[in-house]
Amino acid sequence: MDGMTSTKDEVSLKKRKRRDDDGSEILIVKPPKTDASSESCLDEPVDLRSVQHEIIKYGSSPLPVKHFDPDTTEPLSSGLKNLEELLAWKISEASPFNVASVPRASRQPPYASKQLRTLVCHDMMGGYLEDRFIQGTEVEAPYAFYHWSLIDIFNYFTHQMVTIPPACWTNAAHRHGVLSLGTFITEWTDGAVMCEKFLADEEAYRAVADKLVHISHYHGFDGWLVNIENGLSATAVKNMPLFLRYLTDQMHERVPGSVVIWYDSVLKDGSLKWQNELNDENRVFFEACDGFFTNYNWTEQSLEHMKTLSAVQNRQVDIFVGVDVFARGDVVGGKFETNKALSLLRKHGFSTAIFAPGWVYECHEKAEFRNNQDKFWGLLTDLLYFHRPSALLPFVSTFCQGFGKSFYRNGQVELQKNWFNLSAQELQPFYYKERVEGDGWVRTRGCPEDAWSGGSSLLIEGIIPAGLSKICARIFSLHVPLATRTFVAFVYRPSEGVSVSLELKMADAALCSHTNTEDISTSSVVPVALREDHELVKQFIQSCGVWRPDGWTKRCFQLELSGCALRDICVNITRDGPPKDTTFTCRVGEIMVLDSESLLVSPPSMQNICISDIVWQRTMANAGSDSSAPVTKDATKLHLNATLQWNYPSQLVRCFRVHWRRLRGPDPRVLPGPLVPVGRSYSGQYRVVDLVVPDAPVLIELVVEPVTREGFSVPESHWGRRALSYTEGHA
Repeated sequence: MDGMTSTKDEVSLKKRKRRDDDGSEILIVKPPKTDASSESCLDEPVDLRSVQHEIIKYGSSPLPVKHFDPDTTEPLSSGLKNLEELLAWKISEASPFNVASVPRASRQPPYASKQLRTLVCHDMMGGYLEDRFIQGTEVEAPYAFYHWSLIDIFNYFTHQMVTIPPACWTNAAHRHGVLSLGTFITEWTDGAVMCEKFLADEEAYRAVADKLVHISHYHGFDGWLVNIENGLSATAVKNMPLFLRYLTDQMHERVPGSVVIWYDSVLKDGSLKWQNELNDENRVFFEACDGFFTNYNWTEQSLEHMKTLSAVQNRQVDIFVGVDVFARGDVVGGKFETNKALSLLRKHGFSTAIFAPGWVYECHEKAEFRNNQDKFWGLLTDLLYFHRPSALLPFVSTFCQGFGKSFYRNGQVELQKNWFNLSAQELQPFYYKERVEGDGWVRTRGCPEDAWSGGSSLLIEGIIPAGLSKICARIFSLHVPLATRTFVAFVYRPSEGVSVSLELKMADAALCSHTNTEDISTSSVVPVALREDHELVKQFIQSCGVWRPDGWTKRCFQLELSGCALRDICVNITRDGPPKDTTFTCRVGEIMVLDSESLLVSPPSMQNICISDIVWQRTMANAGSDSSAPVTKDATKLHLNATLQWNYPSQLVRCFRVHWRRLRGPDPRVLPGPLVPVGRSYSGQYRVVDLVVPDAPVLIELVVEPVTREGFSVPESHWGRRALSYTEGHA
């Protein structure tokens, strides 16, 4: 619809169906930028004291449906379906919402070490499901992954030609030091046609490779799985290794630490014939890139044969032997017997690619997802390798898994509804169950029923056997150099009959700053809690803001050390009564380790917030009203949709809370309204969606509140603000 206008007395609405059939209708707004630059409104000078004025205009939304839901204008993740889309891709037309906001963290040992590796290939029901909603969505039982310490690479897989991982997956992977890969795939007859085009000559394949490099660099992920599942002509198969080598070299140059992996499909003569191993028929592709992902129907003889190849020498860790968790075809293991396949692979010294571990979600009751996922990975734990996060202070985890039944803040429910956003996932602990003496056992698992912050807490449960007085649960293994004065905060809620203490294992920082140093001697520290009237405790509580523990216990400690690194965090559960088998639970809500001096440092103020891409919508004010009645402005509610952008150091924040309030109008006798929460962002931008605002003329304010990495409240004077006025257009 072209730009129609309205007066204050009459509104002309174009009706269209929305996702929930609520009878809403769309109006619009302000046209998008038409220039080819990739600049945002943040590149323009902004007077923070000025008011941005908008005249409401009606029409269809100008936002590209590829990146925004046409009904709600929510930002979406998506891939590229064909060669034409890939070659037409431009940074200026890409979605900044789908750019990962978390840089890849360091870990020990790093990917470059010779330790055997584990790749997870996420093939989930066609891909781009609930995770396509970049800012999160409401879903009762989503799929998520949280056993990051066990894997090295996460590959987001779909059957679109170019799969760009949703930013939330890359953010979660990067927070744990895991590589995030997209997928470049061609299949069937259409795939063969595309391959003939882009492998016709050097100019053609370099053009495709350059686009893939730019896409990965722009969106912030770490490389590609290349999966060619169609036959190739003589020219195409001759150019394929050249394409792979060029792509790999360019990726390494533009995205340090990136990898390109080839899937076992095409042979050197161009025929499509899965080998289930690396051999002389397909090694030309392996030699042109960083890794080789075999098909799934291998045998132990396949493994033995691969070890004899000259191409494998010194690169055995780069061969990822595929394991289909669905156990389709003649395979070893699969399902809850995937450990059988892993046992053989480790015996012969190969890395592994675990394909479609979402089987635990797709083929079982969704309500049992956490239990089945923990069972699946628990069976593999002894066959995989733990990785230690390696980071500077602060070290913080609230154990949020990126989804929940409610959203909590400081032990209180901030939002009571199901939600899913993997960008909110915090650094994850170990999840395991192990036996101890006699009938004793201990288990750790995520629990959405109660949390301190985010959507879940860590539940430690088990039985202290009569022969022991306590059980020690190791929840993190890491490498974090400590400050001379280190402050530790620990939030927990134990069951009756037990006491809880924190045990920290330290090592000489100089000895454990390199790879493959698992045998470093450590010493344990069980710190003594500071008194409530201690200066640091008072400062800490003040920084936390509103705090009503409601059954949670919060203990604060200070360590005075020199040249030490934190290696393990353990929770001790001690029986209070006489020796007997004692059942216990302990919820851990948060662990925080920070430089004591940071408690005295004031956070920076937010600068340069701007508003763009405004879209107006109207919905019927009273659902179920007489549909034959004339539609007037008084019968509808006005909704604001807009993009906010701001500058703020991302390494300092856990998230941003977005608010709004009415400053004045339309009735001058009504006082300004209070701040009302709108949502949370995990990057420097947020798309306000379906915000009901007063009819024009009105002046409102949109406010962005940084929440520090430690979860501290930032003084309101440091928040970002932008005033927006709007009036009706005229015919």
